Amino acid sequence: MTERPHVVVIHRWAARYAEYERYLDHRTHAVTYVTTEVGAVAVPPDAAEVVLVAATDDLPGVADRVKQLAEDHGPPAAIVALKEDDLLVAARLRAEWGCPGPSAQALLPFRDKLVMAQAVAAAGIASPAFATVSSPGEVAAFAGRHGRPVVLKPRIGSASEGVSLVDTADALSMLDFEDEPLLAQSFDARQIFHVDGLFDGVALGPWRASRYLNTCLGFRTGDVLGSVEEDDEALLDAIGAFATRVLSALSEGPTPFHLELFVDEDSGDCAFLEVGARVGGAEIPFLWREVHGYDLMEAAFRLSMGLDPLPWRDFRAGETAGWLLVPAPAARPCRITEATPMTGRVPGPYAEALLRPGEILPAADAYYEHVGGRFRFRGRGSGEVTAAIEATARDFRVSAEPR
Repeated sequence: MTERPHVVVIHRWAARYAEYERYLDHRTHAVTYVTTEVGAVAVPPDAAEVVLVAATDDLPGVADRVKQLAEDHGPPAAIVALKEDDLLVAARLRAEWGCPGPSAQALLPFRDKLVMAQAVAAAGIASPAFATVSSPGEVAAFAGRHGRPVVLKPRIGSASEGVSLVDTADALSMLDFEDEPLLAQSFDARQIFHVDGLFDGVALGPWRASRYLNTCLGFRTGDVLGSVEEDDEALLDAIGAFATRVLSALSEGPTPFHLELFVDEDSGDCAFLEVGARVGGAEIPFLWREVHGYDLMEAAFRLSMGLDPLPWRDFRAGETAGWLLVPAPAARPCRITEATPMTGRVPGPYAEALLRPGEILPAADAYYEHVGGRFRFRGRGSGEVTAAIEATARDFRVSAEPR
């Protein structure tokens, strides 16, 4: 058994969304990893041990591996998970092993969408009407009160998995309620924004607000998905004030956050959509490191260790960033047959993540990572970045064949 402090990391990404070896010295700490076969390729070479699980959000499976690691490296001094779906697993294991970091009770309002909606509504924050529904009849009754389409979603989920828009009787008849009740919400047609950053328990720390290009739900059905940071100061003032109210209603301590909201771009009026106590997905972690010079993943890592995040500066100035995801060209897993490089084009991305022809796009759980193409953009303003994203979406080509 090692005398070094033992830190367990629950990890599932193949790409370097988090730079663990920079956040914690793997020579002075015994850092072990519970990961998947796909995620194992990104584990730092100085890891004390790596164990595999079929899914990192499977609490019994992960708990067994942590017990195994504790026999070899001592009881964990910290247990870290940064992916949204793994947060509650890590929190419950922290409670079992007496480790610091966010508790399941603190995280639940950010994971259970019913608890989230109730807390936001109780704080008097504008948000869609909502109710739990267990049958097509209850959905029809909700639609009668609040109109169609009705948004239906699982209470706990991510990346729009299981979310649907119900606007016809035929769609209503196809609903499946075998697993659990769903959360119904009224539809808001206004522009969706996301806000990413760090909340210090009282006020926003570093943060950026971005306008979605298309929607996360549309990405599930084959649309490209993009985002560009907003540079309108008046709109940012309104969004920042609204985000502060939301985070204050849900958290009493420091937390990284990814907030989604509806925004009237003329008036600045905002309404709540949902929020996670984690760093935003897609290309957001890379953009923050590469364009804004602050590592949100490191902040989340330190908070999971029971430490304070590193200091930050004002993020309202500086370059504007954006990202684009192109969906998988075939059902995953699939073998890529063509992918057009886009870096070097003007306008175009400054960075991209593409598979080469012949490589396999896996059916992995990190949904926004394993896609047809990922692109990152930077520029002098929202208009310039938007033009580059639109040009890339228009000209990029990717194809694949079933594996």
